[in-house]
Parts: sequence; C-alpha cells; structure tokens
Amino acid sequence: MPKGFASNKRITFVAVCIFALFCAVPVRLVQLHVTQRDQRVADASKARRKFDVEHSRRGDIVDKHGDILATSRFLVQVAVDPVEYEKTYNRFAESKKAAALIAGENEKWARLADLVGVPHAEVTRICNNKIFLRTETTKDGTRDVYGSFSWINRDGVPEDVYKKIADLNIKSGLVLKRVYERTYPHNQLAAHILGFVNKEQTAVIGSEKAFNCYLKGFNGWRESEKDVRSRELVQFRSREVPAVDGYTVKLTIDSVIQKWAEEELADLAAKFSPQHATIIISDAQTGALLALANHPTYNPNDYGKAPEEAFDNFAIQSYIDPGSTFKIVVASAALNEGLVTPDTRFDCSRDVAEYKGRTLRLMADDHRWDHPLTVSEIISHSSNRGSALLAMRLGDQRFYDYIRAFGFGSHTGLALGGEVFGSISHVKNWNAIDITRIPAGYSIGATPLQIHYAMAAIANDGELVTPQLLAEVRKPDGELALQFGRQTRRRVITRETARTMRSLLQRVVSSDGTAGRIAIPGYQFAGKTGTAQRFIREFAPGDTERKKPIRVYYSKTNHVGSFSGFFPASAPRVVITVIVDDARPPNGRTAYGSTVAAPSFRHLAEKLIPYLNIKPVPEARPSHLGSQTVIATNH
Repeated sequence: MPKGFASNKRITFVAVCIFALFCAVPVRLVQLHVTQRDQRVADASKARRKFDVEHSRRGDIVDKHGDILATSRFLVQVAVDPVEYEKTYNRFAESKKAAALIAGENEKWARLADLVGVPHAEVTRICNNKIFLRTETTKDGTRDVYGSFSWINRDGVPEDVYKKIADLNIKSGLVLKRVYERTYPHNQLAAHILGFVNKEQTAVIGSEKAFNCYLKGFNGWRESEKDVRSRELVQFRSREVPAVDGYTVKLTIDSVIQKWAEEELADLAAKFSPQHATIIISDAQTGALLALANHPTYNPNDYGKAPEEAFDNFAIQSYIDPGSTFKIVVASAALNEGLVTPDTRFDCSRDVAEYKGRTLRLMADDHRWDHPLTVSEIISHSSNRGSALLAMRLGDQRFYDYIRAFGFGSHTGLALGGEVFGSISHVKNWNAIDITRIPAGYSIGATPLQIHYAMAAIANDGELVTPQLLAEVRKPDGELALQFGRQTRRRVITRETARTMRSLLQRVVSSDGTAGRIAIPGYQFAGKTGTAQRFIREFAPGDTERKKPIRVYYSKTNHVGSFSGFFPASAPRVVITVIVDDARPPNGRTAYGSTVAAPSFRHLAEKLIPYLNIKPVPEARPSHLGSQTVIATNH
C-alpha cells in the first residue's frame, strides 16, 4: 500500500493545533465572561455612558421697585477636543475624498472663527494644542495621555450665534457648552451691595454671596447612553432630573436714590480727592436701606480690572474716629438719665476739670467760650469740653453702657457679610483721659454704618433697629416665598428723650449751628457735623505685611469730615450719613464736616423731597425753650 501525502507527524501537528484552537475559545470566553467580566462591563459602560448636566438659572436681584440689578443671560461657550480633532482629520486623510473632506472642514472652522471673534490662526493653534497630562503604563506598554478640552471662547456667544455655529455641522471635536452668565445691567450701580459672581459661577462678595442660598438654584442632569458619534440614544435614558432655577431676591435699595448717592460721591471725589467716602441713606422708621455707596467703587461686569482696594465696602469694613457725630451718644445719655435738661449750663471756658480725684486736661474747642454753654449749645456749637463734662456727669461705666446700647462695638446686623465690630475698649481698660476724649469721638473706632444707625435711633423715637437690606424672596414662578420687615434690636432712650434730641439736632442746622448753611426753610433738617483728626499708622519702608507700625499718631492735617442727619425733624422720613475720609479741600483748608460732607446732605435732600413727596412742615418753637436754666459744676 503506497504512503499518503501527509506524514503522521504532520497529521498529529494539525490535530494538536485544531484541538488547541477549540480549547482557546472557551478559555477566552471564560476570561471575558467570568474572570474579566466586571472590568469589561465597567469599560463598556464608561464608553457608552452619557451624562449631561442641565445648568440652572441663577435668580435675579431686583430693587424695591422690581428694577433688575443682577440677572443671568443664556450663553454658549465654545471649546474643542484636540484629541478628537486629530482623530477626525486622520480619518479624513484615509478616505478617498481626503482633499475635499479636509478642505470642507477647514472652511467650517474658518467661519466659526469669524462668528466667535477669534483669529483663524488662533483657532487652529488651539485645536492642535494637545496638552500633555501624563504617561500611563499598561500591560501593552506605555502611552501618553493628553488633555481633551481647550477653550476657544469661554466668555460665550448669544443664542443667535450659537444657532449659526450649530448649522456649520463641524465634526472634528467641536464642543458647545450651554451656560448662564451673570450680568449687571446698571454696571457699577450698587456694586458694593451686589458683589459679583466670578467666571466659575461662584458668588464672591456682597448680596450674591450673602443670599446665595436663595439665588443659586440646583443643576439638573440626564443619564443615558451614546453611540459612536457621542449622540444620545434616547431609548436608553435611565435617569432625568430637571434643573431648579434660583429664586428672585428683592432688596430694599431704590435704584434712583442709589444713583443719586453715587453721583454725589463722584462729585465729592472730583472736588476733594479723598481716600475713601461713603453715603448711606435709609428709611427713618423701618431701617430699610435705600442706598449705600462707596468711593472708590468698581464695575461687577468687569471686576477683573478693578484694583483690590475697590472691593472694600468702606461703610461696613473700615472704622474711623467718628468725631463730633458721636456727641449724640453722651447728650442722649445725660438727658435720658435725667441728669441735665437742654438748658443746663456747663462752664466750657476752663482747660481742666476734676474727675474722681484727678485733674484732667480737656480737649480744646475751635472757639473759646467765655460764658457757660447750655446742653443745647454744646450740641449746636459742637463743644468738645462740654461733651466731656457731660460724660463726667454720667460716669464712665454708665457712659460705656450707653455707647454699647447705641450699637458701637458690635455688628449692626446688616445681612451682607464682612462687617467689622469697630473698636471700643472695655471701661475697665480706659485711661484716665479717655472720659474726656471718647465723648468727642476720639479713642473709639466706629464704622460709618454704626454712626448712621445710632443717628437713626434718635430719628426712630429711641429704638435701635437692624439695617434691613432683604425685602422679599420669590420663587421662579413669582410666588412669594419669604418676606422681611423691620427688626428692632432694643430701645436705647425713651421716646421723650429722642424727641428732645431731635430738637437739639435741629438747632445744629440753624443759623447759630455748625451746619446752618445747608438749611432749607420748612423742612426741619436735623443732624450733627463731625471733624476728626485722622489716626495715622506709619510702617517701615518695605513692611508689606504691615503688622507692627513704627509710629501712630493723630494727624493735624488729615481729617475725617462727616455729617449724619435726618428730616423732617418732627416726623423723620429719611436718614442720611455722609463721611469723607482724608479729603483735600482747595487751598489747603481743613476738611471740616460742615464743608466737605454737610453740603452733600442738602444736595441729596433737595432731590429726595419731591421724589418721596415730603411736605414742608410749619415752623415750630423748639419744645425745650423756656425751660429752667441750671448752672452745672464739674464733679
């Protein structure tokens, strides 16, 4: 029998190969479906899983009349996936129509560059800019990993431009991200009240941060699967959570009054070049803020270009020696305790006074008084010596208690964040001369807002109220969610004492007062001027941390001028405080509160009278005239 064409060895080899092949298949199946199942399923799910975030719209901030101060507009950010961009062009290059496909895609990118306002060369550079992240080691060797996201226009394009971009049908890695951008229609108006939201949509300061819990809303999402072109397979959508938009926050601020306050500050800045200045206007009865403006300021729409100091809210984040505006505290306290009447006289001609067995030197007055001054005259003429004598009559502990009762040394409660306490030493830490300095507004640090609401307590029949900024909160559908109103912190002085003080403060704005030139007949202005030497801290050259000054002193050439008051005095409607820090009047004159701050009070009052429909009040004889005269001695 002849031999076959194949030897036994060849037949055996082929048989073994076939057997091994049949064994390899089930082994591989076991690997795929048993030993490697979890990893394979996870990889497949990750590759097919599509998770889309639906951004919520941040709520609006509006003023008391509903005028929009901050809102969110819909935008589409434009980006590219450089890795997908390269893969797509490589795929085009392998096609029979490579030249046409590449030319067509390039034309689309050129048109996109025109639509987003970015040079074509820059767009091409971004698309080819694969950012190296790391090198990964796997069982198949090592591979470089690149970032798959680069911004082309992060600022975003409006809806109409987005539609034109979508119509281009770019296939090579284009990413369109729908977002909401925060915008402030009135630019810098009320900047320190509003604050701003940064590019990462994080509320940084102001109302944006303070009321973020109402404004921010909650993002929604969709979880589904995608095909090879990253298109959603709707039939495999497993979960969908709708976005919840933020609530609308209504403030007590009046945009018209706020604008007037900022215009007045701009005029002050142009005229006196101060380091800082602030104007605060509030409703005398409710404590609702109608305006709060600072100099310097900034534009929330362009916050990146503002200097760092522009973000400081001088009204609540800095404190000053209040000067003579603080004399309302000691006068109110002495009247409230029944220790004096408006006509009680004090000898303000002497340079020293006896107190608790010590002879204390009194501060000098701007004018030397050769005759005793009544309490009314101490306020209207702003006598430093008279206020010290009133404090000595009270005693340091009782005086300190009234200082704290008027709100100094504690937060006012303004719901804005960043407020400082001010500075007032405990009475047990007072120096011997503090009883002569603090009544005149020295050796104490107060924020402009504390000074304002101390004056408001007198306008408000002796009750210290919390500054009200938030009026109400409404749901996205307009339904009222929360409403806020007046909050009384405590009663500081009696109603009768407050009315007496209003009469005394009205005399400040009369012909024999320190602010007589700002009076408007028939409107009963009342208030107090203040001029304080500026407390200077000198630091060594190069001391950037500014922790330990090499010299501290009160400057005789740098001053803080202020005026705080209200009108009408008999039935107050509006409280206005103007504070100008380190003003530089022409010809080197002293920056008195009566010259740098009080005129702004009048300018604002002239606008507010018709706007708020405030009627003139018939002139009436002050209630304290004709009361008994008493000559007071120092003790």
